[in-house]
Amino acid sequence: MTSEITYAEVRFKNESEASGTKSEPLAALKEKTSPQGSNFSYSKVLFLSLLTLLLLLAISFVIAFIIFFQKYSQLLKEKKTLTELTHTALECMKENLTMEGKDWTCCPKNWKSFSLNCYFISTEGKNWVESEKNCSGMKAHLLVINSKDEQDFITEKLNKKAAYFMGLSDPEGTRDWQWVDQTPYNKNATFWHRGEPSSPDERCVILNAPVRQWGWNDVPCDNIQMSICKMRKIFL
Repeated sequence: MTSEITYAEVRFKNESEASGTKSEPLAALKEKTSPQGSNFSYSKVLFLSLLTLLLLLAISFVIAFIIFFQKYSQLLKEKKTLTELTHTALECMKENLTMEGKDWTCCPKNWKSFSLNCYFISTEGKNWVESEKNCSGMKAHLLVINSKDEQDFITEKLNKKAAYFMGLSDPEGTRDWQWVDQTPYNKNATFWHRGEPSSPDERCVILNAPVRQWGWNDVPCDNIQMSICKMRKIFL
């Protein structure tokens, strides 16, 4: 009886061991398989995240490069504009402009500013042709007046005892008046003195005030007079 119990105990023990031996690989397989799947999914998510980040960085770099190139091109244009000018100093004002990227309007130092233009009053006496050459040398032209406001502005700065050449002339003596900047001549927007223009032989125009009131007068082009130059403002 004792040996049967022993056998039974041994058998029971062996079954338990056998059962443990068979179940161990299944549990181990589950433990080994589950983390590997999880690690694969995590790696995939990490890869996609890095790829997205690199793509965003590349797009940001391209946008930054485009903006930099535009700014650099603008600076080159402004530098070229300043280089082409004969003026060594500018006086600028910050204004609310509709022009994209432009915040400042500038005139050369000692020039007068009005609307979108700059004006220089020359006190050096020259004939009409020399006066126009003097203005051209400063990247400007003799005065062209387009409105009464402009006429009133400039005459406030002038010496009433002097006369100033304007950019209006009649090259052929046919009373076909022409502005130096090719602006169409509008006879309804002129400021001639009474009785002027008076002679086909007087083919150039001055701005003067012989009797207090400023106006236009035709004179010979070889007269020696002061002059007024006009140029477009510089936009920065």
